[in-house]
Amino acid sequence: MGIELVRIDDRLIHGQVVTTWVKQKEIEQILIINDKIANDPVQKSVFDLMAPQDVNVRTFSVDEFIQITKKTQIKRKTLLLLTNPKDVLDLKRGEVHFSKLNLGGMKFTPDRKQYTKSISLTDEDKADLIQLSELNVDISVQMIPSDKPILLLELLGKEE
Repeated sequence: MGIELVRIDDRLIHGQVVTTWVKQKEIEQILIINDKIANDPVQKSVFDLMAPQDVNVRTFSVDEFIQITKKTQIKRKTLLLLTNPKDVLDLKRGEVHFSKLNLGGMKFTPDRKQYTKSISLTDEDKADLIQLSELNVDISVQMIPSDKPILLLELLGKEE
């Protein structure tokens, strides 16, 4: 029990998450960790509607979630969904315990370099991911569970 999957996906809850990851990992709750969404009741209610009925959805700011994990053990099979590497790095530095990070979707924008069809990174994203790797987090790109994971360091090594 506890954190089964930590995933960066800028779409957060969508078909791939609901139909593949939630079922494959037998997820009981999805926790969205995002400062903006945590303070937006409309967005929070939209994400509640997108999840399967038997899956609890909660939204927390980064700092709020760090404080919760210091006081409370996560007892349900949990998927943490975030939108960016900085927030994941903040969780790790805040002593939230996880050893793997799944990169699912980080869309291309003009300030990002495209690494795969689904992953584009800014220089800051790349630096944050490298720091996470240095903190012993295994990072892989994998859209759905049946895809072969691509290790981030291998992906980044190809550009050097």
